[in-house]
Amino acid sequence: MAAPETAAEEEVYAIPAAYRKMENTHILFWLLKDIAWCMVWRPLGLLMVLPTLGIALVIAWRTRAYTSELAHNLAIVFWITANSYWMTSEFFGFDTVQVAPHVTGKHLALVPFLIGLGILLYYYLVQKPREGRADQVATL
Repeated sequence: MAAPETAAEEEVYAIPAAYRKMENTHILFWLLKDIAWCMVWRPLGLLMVLPTLGIALVIAWRTRAYTSELAHNLAIVFWITANSYWMTSEFFGFDTVQVAPHVTGKHLALVPFLIGLGILLYYYLVQKPREGRADQVATL
């Protein structure tokens, strides 16, 4: 039986300080967007969509070499997209407009939410098990 990995042998994922600052700024923009939504401050809410979504896209691009990070960061991109659409639908009053039977304008936010969920499901159900099998084969 193999010994468990020690802390020294465990793989480390390090984030450069500049990237960490960008992620922290991203959180600030995201909070400002959601506070503006809550308070119905349309100009600020709409203005904050661009930097919030833009930084999320940059973070996803920068982590593209790490399958797990990319999957989660893409899910965040689609989450922010859905969230921003939902906010916009409420700001402009088409959130309650019937677009199909039992479907309102707000429900269309489900499309990007479900895309993000689909990315994570694919990662956890397909990609991650493959990575585990590849690691096992490489260490035998």
